Amino acid sequence: MPVLNDFTLLGLLQDDVPYGDLTTDSLGIGSKLGHAEFRARQPMTACGTEEAVRLFELVGTRARLATPSGTQVSAGELMLDAQGTAASLHRAWKAALTLVEWSSGVATGTAAIVAAANGVPVACTRKNVPGTKALSAKAVKAGGGIMHRLGLSESLLVFAQHRLFLNEPAEVTIRRLRRAQPEKKLVVEVANVTEALLWAHAGADVLQLEKFSPEAVAACRQALQDSQFPVRPLLAATGGIRADNARAYVAAGADFLVTSAPYWAPPGDVQFTLVPAA
Repeated sequence: MPVLNDFTLLGLLQDDVPYGDLTTDSLGIGSKLGHAEFRARQPMTACGTEEAVRLFELVGTRARLATPSGTQVSAGELMLDAQGTAASLHRAWKAALTLVEWSSGVATGTAAIVAAANGVPVACTRKNVPGTKALSAKAVKAGGGIMHRLGLSESLLVFAQHRLFLNEPAEVTIRRLRRAQPEKKLVVEVANVTEALLWAHAGADVLQLEKFSPEAVAACRQALQDSQFPVRPLLAATGGIRADNARAYVAAGADFLVTSAPYWAPPGDVQFTLVPAA
């Protein structure tokens, strides 16, 4: 699983400790040795532990990974530990802990939707907190999800906002996109069954059903079946998909689920303990 690079991690340390640790330095305890541990306070899907270990290493401690990202952990389970001076342990502590708690929250939120979807793919959007894309994508993967889009540069998704600027039949739009980007899947977001049928007939590969209820997804699936397409477009349910309704969307006939909900999941609760060396 990918790990954030040292440049990014050093930036986190610089942001938190730009001009030294005023409290530790003033107390004169920086050279004393200590031992630190991260343990889960609750069951969760771990994420960011590799980055946390590296943060401790970058400040000069010896750190050990106990729980790789993507691991299901129980309350009390050791996630990582580190040994070094009080100055170095204090320098890395908060940045490392916040990173693990936040990313584990996203991973755990993703895992809950994945479990409810019962085998139907769960794709997370690009609506991550700005500046957190790499860690967000890692957390989604750790939770068993996939990325819907990483940005505007690698995928074709035609929104209603794009179509405001078009004055041509849907079939012409699809043909132009296939000529321009022959290797890409053509995804079109639709707001109702009528639009879904229009773009299905035009040749869209995937229909993104924006804020459809489960009942509307089922009606769309039935309408497409009744039209007897040689190849039916895939149906992606999106907008308001959560762990508590994912099963209903799957039962309604969605081929995969698209969600932003994991990005707003509560952070994981991780206990940090620090003791002086014996």
